[in-house]
Amino acid sequence: MTRIYYEYMPSPVGPLLLVADDEGLRQIRFELEHRPHAPLAEWEHSPQKLAEVRRQLEAYFAGERYTFDLPLKPLGTEFQQSVWQALMTIPYAATTSYGQISQLILRPKASRAVGAANGRNPIPIIIPCHRVIGSNGSLTGFSGGLATKQWLLEHELKQQGFVLS
Repeated sequence: MTRIYYEYMPSPVGPLLLVADDEGLRQIRFELEHRPHAPLAEWEHSPQKLAEVRRQLEAYFAGERYTFDLPLKPLGTEFQQSVWQALMTIPYAATTSYGQISQLILRPKASRAVGAANGRNPIPIIIPCHRVIGSNGSLTGFSGGLATKQWLLEHELKQQGFVLS
């Protein structure tokens, strides 16, 4: 049986629940009213197993880190995995659309499916699904809520020296 570890982490966008196994990070969960934020009973609280994840996230939130170097183990279908890999290519402080991601994975008519896979991303922030916006430039759904998505995008722009109006 796979051992699952968890740790809570405070952040500027609210408490985060970090979840990993011995192979890598599996999930980052935002605390939201409509979604439980509690670990499963069989998970083991292990701050030491998630110390590097926490360190890198803290550096990101402090504006000192623009990329992550962590073993990741998101669980999903082959299609979802391809979308999540494509998300990893979006540069810091940049945005793209669902249509552009569908082109990147060579599934040009799959923008809705890309949106669904984006919404199921179990490792937001590190797999930067917050950088995907609507083709008209609007903010679209995000597992942490639209206010969190906007905060993350503005945070990245500020770190790059852009002034927001």
